[in-house]
Amino acid sequence: MHPQHSENPFNALPPVVVALAILVIGPELVFQAGRIGLVGGAQGIGLRLEALNAFAFSPQLFDRMLEVGQFPPRALLRLVSYSFVHLGFTHVLFVVVFLLALGKMVAETFTSGAVLAVFFGSAVAGALVYGLVPGTEQALVGGYPAVYGLIGAYTFILWVGLGATGGNRARAFTLIAFLLGIQLVFGLLFGGGLDWIADLAGFAAGFALSFVVSPGGWSRVVEKLRQR
Repeated sequence: MHPQHSENPFNALPPVVVALAILVIGPELVFQAGRIGLVGGAQGIGLRLEALNAFAFSPQLFDRMLEVGQFPPRALLRLVSYSFVHLGFTHVLFVVVFLLALGKMVAETFTSGAVLAVFFGSAVAGALVYGLVPGTEQALVGGYPAVYGLIGAYTFILWVGLGATGGNRARAFTLIAFLLGIQLVFGLLFGGGLDWIADLAGFAAGFALSFVVSPGGWSRVVEKLRQR
């Protein structure tokens, strides 16, 4: 009779991915606790609104900063902080699922520092592009641009691997094409804003940053892929 071993699935997750997931879902747990009165007392139900006002990325505020040429640190913080406030539990749940899945696959090849660079760099790039595009008036919230950056890094890994084996590199972009296709369908059926611009910018930033932050660059990624 062979002993059965139960392995905790979280043991397989790199610490950097777990830490990012905690940062993303932590504020939502506070908001949920405030909603039922466990945090903040009678004012707890307004915690989410206060956080959105304080940390969401505002295109109007960004335009104003460009006009006057002043960039207060607290306002610049919004380029990143918007990634950690969400509109509801379902919103953050999908972000965390993508973060755990894509983050794990990227962290198997990239260093922890590289994963952080992709995540935060993509968040900043997504907000900047979103703020510079005319017509974007709705505030940007949620971790999708940062997570799409991880999709960009994963696409880079696939792209390099397909190139090393003589495969069709265009296949590496199947995932992002599928996700953007779903966003387009949902936007046509239920309506939607222009936040997909930030998602696409985050993806492009994650892909581009991978050329710089991947361990040893292109050659190192190819070597790791061959060792699998």
